[in-house]
Amino acid sequence: MRVTVVQMNPGSDKAANIAQAGALAEAAIAADRPDLIALPEIWTCLGGDRETKFAAAEALPAPGSNEAPGEAYAFLQDLARRHRITVHGGSIGEAAGEKLYNTTVAFDGEGREIARYRKIHLFDIVGPDGTGYRESATYGRGEDIVTYEAGGMTVGCAICYDVRFPELFLSLRKKGAELIMLPAAFTLQTGKDHWETLIRARAIETQCWFAAPATWGQHMEKAGPRMTYGHSLVADPWGHVVAKVSDGTGFATARIDRGRTAKVRADMPVLDHRVL
Repeated sequence: MRVTVVQMNPGSDKAANIAQAGALAEAAIAADRPDLIALPEIWTCLGGDRETKFAAAEALPAPGSNEAPGEAYAFLQDLARRHRITVHGGSIGEAAGEKLYNTTVAFDGEGREIARYRKIHLFDIVGPDGTGYRESATYGRGEDIVTYEAGGMTVGCAICYDVRFPELFLSLRKKGAELIMLPAAFTLQTGKDHWETLIRARAIETQCWFAAPATWGQHMEKAGPRMTYGHSLVADPWGHVVAKVSDGTGFATARIDRGRTAKVRADMPVLDHRVL
């Protein structure tokens, strides 16, 4: 399976973000012909104030229903159907009452929704420069651990700050995951020190491939400009980074080798050795 991670520089203009995602995805598909393509976290509306985020959010169709989807959902569905590939839609704002959810939706090559994951761990922290982040002011917390099938393998879902909580990834491995998707909008200050280190650690611990599409560059929040780190990457089950995007927008593609996964797990059967 060939997997592509797309790196975007989204802002608060939803229509412009969809256009940017479309241009990058089409370029990546034409160049690399992936079987699965993935977008970053909250690529539809990064920044702006609370009202902007709520205006950009979408009420997702009930599974199996004929409800009309929102613009981002329809874009992802159409991309999957036209190119007959799996599309992991990063995450978008899901409208669901007084708060939103930071939600992944994934589609198969027929355009059918095959996964829906709400981010479990919310980013309520103070950064190294004293800047505060409080994701829980806008977003509710998800509860379900989610996997789906693509290309004959089990794919696990996580989003950004989730990467700091290894028990989630152990649960995904126990559910059969071989590839874990980690769309993100990692801050520049935390990303430069922790992004790659955390992903490589989770890959080594779980003996899973990781595909991590991220946002990059400056966007405007109500409080002023914020920077995200980018460096979208794919890591193998030994913790090697096998593909990476540099600064700027772009994409990178890697081949997921299930034989590599099987060898790593056979040579070092850590799941069999666990006592806790």
